[in-house]
Amino acid sequence: MPVEWRFAADDVARLRFAFSPMWELVTSLRVLRAPARHSLHLPWLRAVRPRLRDLDLAELFALLPLTGYIPDFLTPPPDTPLPDFAAELERVRLTPPDMASEEVASVRTADPEAVARFRDDPAKGVQRVADRLQDYWTVAFEEFWPTIHGLLDADVMWRSRRLAAGGVRELFADLHASVAWHGDRLVTVKECDFSGDIGGDGLVLVPSAFGWPDVSIMYEPYRPMLSYPARGIGTLWSGGAPCTPNALSALIGRTRAQILVALEDPVSTTALARRLDLTPGAVSQHFTVLSDGGLVTRQRLGREVLYRRTSVGDTLACGA
Repeated sequence: MPVEWRFAADDVARLRFAFSPMWELVTSLRVLRAPARHSLHLPWLRAVRPRLRDLDLAELFALLPLTGYIPDFLTPPPDTPLPDFAAELERVRLTPPDMASEEVASVRTADPEAVARFRDDPAKGVQRVADRLQDYWTVAFEEFWPTIHGLLDADVMWRSRRLAAGGVRELFADLHASVAWHGDRLVTVKECDFSGDIGGDGLVLVPSAFGWPDVSIMYEPYRPMLSYPARGIGTLWSGGAPCTPNALSALIGRTRAQILVALEDPVSTTALARRLDLTPGAVSQHFTVLSDGGLVTRQRLGREVLYRRTSVGDTLACGA
């Protein structure tokens, strides 16, 4: 069945990209449950599974079946291009209980008792689920977000150039096999049937690593959103096991550990500051310390200075 969005001229101008750490976190729960379907993420799985032994994810698993509908309140469309996890989690917490209950009722789950428990007191259910998402983020996801964000950022940069060079048709030409642009309409094949105008604030395009290989959509009463697999997903964990800077944080500090882990490819101070939500001045100071310690090196390219890890930095960041 198709989902069809109709675009007016102004709607095309309001197309925008955004990232969503909450979307990645929620979809990663499906990866945990069905690793055979998501072999690209096996290095991440091997790293995080031992940490989850004491974390009860039963209710989240019940509300997130392996396929089909996910309650929309768990993945609200990003309201800014670069939302942080805390802001997105707060939006989940502020979900009206009646809306959450209605959405959970639409879930096809193997654990109807968990759904019934949630719907008996949806206000408490929302807070309980949000608390568990916070725990899961802290234990299994937060330290990997810079690496994931780097992949998503590269996708947006590439597609933005496509949009600038060839317009909307070029942008959607290879977004996904199920997505097609027809003059003034965007059509995607999904398990639901919907047709309507984009209107409002326009369509949000959200690249995803853990949503691979599918596209996902949201529409009214939410802002229209289309999440699609990011380019280069096969290289996300190409260094082997994903970087685990917990011990490294104790050695050089949490922020410097995050910076060192994020230097998978050469990057400028400004770009890394934007990626990690730090000030360029702070990143520059950390680069100085890391450089003095022989963990990063710098190279001028035109007007930019790019930093990358040394072989010693690689060893510390990724256990190579």
